[in-house]
Amino acid sequence: MNNNIDEIIEQERVEARIICDIKGGTSPECAAAWDAVEEVQAESAHKKQKPKKSSFEVYCDNNPEAAECRLYDD
Repeated sequence: MNNNIDEIIEQERVEARIICDIKGGTSPECAAAWDAVEEVQAESAHKKQKPKKSSFEVYCDNNPEAAECRLYDD
């Protein structure tokens, strides 16, 4: 997954450079292209912050009625 997002980021960078070369560095199209790069980078950073569920948490999500997954109030 990380390699895929890194490839997407690099592809967006290449496209942004091409657009900026063609349209000019101060054009709205250039700014929009770099905004797209920033959006993909932000999504990548956001995904990295999410903690992965443990196998036990996944099991309990799929089997909430299991005895080991019950929660009791004190």
